[in-house]
Amino acid sequence: MPTAVIADDEDLQRAELKRLLALAWPELEIVASCEDGAEAIAAIADLRPDVAFLDIRMPDMSGLDVARASAGGCRIVFTTAYDSHAIEAFDLGAVDYLVKPVTQARLEQAVARLRAQLHAGPGGAELVKTLIELDRRLRPAAQQERIRWISSTMGNVIKIFPIDEVLFFESDTRYTRVVSATDEGLIRMPIRELVAGLDPDQFWQIRRGTLVCVRAIARVRRDELGNFTVELRDHAEQLKVGHTYAWRFRSEVLLR
Repeated sequence: MPTAVIADDEDLQRAELKRLLALAWPELEIVASCEDGAEAIAAIADLRPDVAFLDIRMPDMSGLDVARASAGGCRIVFTTAYDSHAIEAFDLGAVDYLVKPVTQARLEQAVARLRAQLHAGPGGAELVKTLIELDRRLRPAAQQERIRWISSTMGNVIKIFPIDEVLFFESDTRYTRVVSATDEGLIRMPIRELVAGLDPDQFWQIRRGTLVCVRAIARVRRDELGNFTVELRDHAEQLKVGHTYAWRFRSEVLLR
């Protein structure tokens, strides 16, 4: 019997989707009905459903965040109230989307697609590729000028870090550490501003307050609890990966 998790912050929306699914897919068992993203991630990890129906717009953690955190764990169907041009990005391989209010006919199309994919077998690798492509498509078309160097002032000393030499950035509530192979400094620029000014193919966000240079990653280790740790090529410090960003490292190519 196939199983599913539903995540939506609105009670009525969850109830309506559950009702429609009972008509379109009677043998589907809804094993969890979640009010937010964190609850959905926990349900997917604990219950290992075949499908997760995720509302894109949820407070604190979006459906996209949940999908990234759970990449490879199950098939994902997004639901959204916003039928904008960006929604085309969801019409990719292993990912489907439903625009609210969900109609029975559209849901039956999604169910047919899901049944076919489930019959074909596991598709974790394809889902990771889909999420990477989705992440690429949703970036703004016009990016601001990229950061080429970082200056850190400490007393009377100004340190200059060419961006190509930075291994990682790590932020707390006040300062952000800039770390290279031979030096480090502090700046007041928050992670969110760095993310906007850095090449997303050069620096990956792996925690809310951590960015790492992809070329600096030597290996990624996964412990018995499924937590990831990044080891660097030219630095002894190890960086923990947050659950929301672990989807980047679920490809077998990266795991050694």
